[in-house]
Amino acid sequence: MTWLEDPNPIALTPDQFEIEVKSLIEKSGLGLSQFSVQRLEKLEGPDGEYEIDVTARFSALGADFLVLIECKHYKNPVKRDVVQVLFDRLRAVGAHKGMVFSTAKFQRGAIKYAKLHGIALVQITDGTTAFASRSHHTSHLLPANAPEHVGWVIDLSDDNRERYRLIYSPEPKALFPMLWGKNE
Repeated sequence: MTWLEDPNPIALTPDQFEIEVKSLIEKSGLGLSQFSVQRLEKLEGPDGEYEIDVTARFSALGADFLVLIECKHYKNPVKRDVVQVLFDRLRAVGAHKGMVFSTAKFQRGAIKYAKLHGIALVQITDGTTAFASRSHHTSHLLPANAPEHVGWVIDLSDDNRERYRLIYSPEPKALFPMLWGKNE
C-alpha cells in the first residue's frame, strides 16, 4: 500500500464528493472571465446526450472554453477505460479539457492514457496526507487550519515515473494550470 492509499476512504457520499469537487473547481476559477461551474449538466453530442458530473466554462483570450470533469467515488483504482470514456466525451461535445477526480488511486494505464491525451487526474484524500513526510508518515501534530480533504494531481514525469502535486481547498490556484492544455 502506498502512502496515498487509505484503507478508509474519505467519508463522503458520491453526491457529497461531486459537490466537493464542484466547490474546488469554483474556487480555482476566481479571476477568470465569465466563469461558471455546473453539476450534472446534460450536453448534446452527435451520438446522443451525456450527463457530466461537473462542467466548468470560462472565457480567456477572447475564446470560450469548456472543461468536463468526472467524479469517481471508488474504492478500487480507476482503470484506463474511465479515462478513455471521458476522452471520447470530450471529442463528442467539443470540450477543451477533461479531468477525472477520484477517491481512489489511478492504475498505471489510466495515468499513461491521461498524459497522452492531456487529461488531468486528481485523487482526493484525507487532509492529513498533505502533511506526509518523506518516510510516508503523517504528522501527529497537524496545524489547526489543516484541510479536511486535499487533492493530489497525478501524472508521469519525462522519465515515466509517477509524480504527485498537492492542491487543496485553501489554495486551489494550483488547479488552474490544469485547465490549459497538457499536464506539465
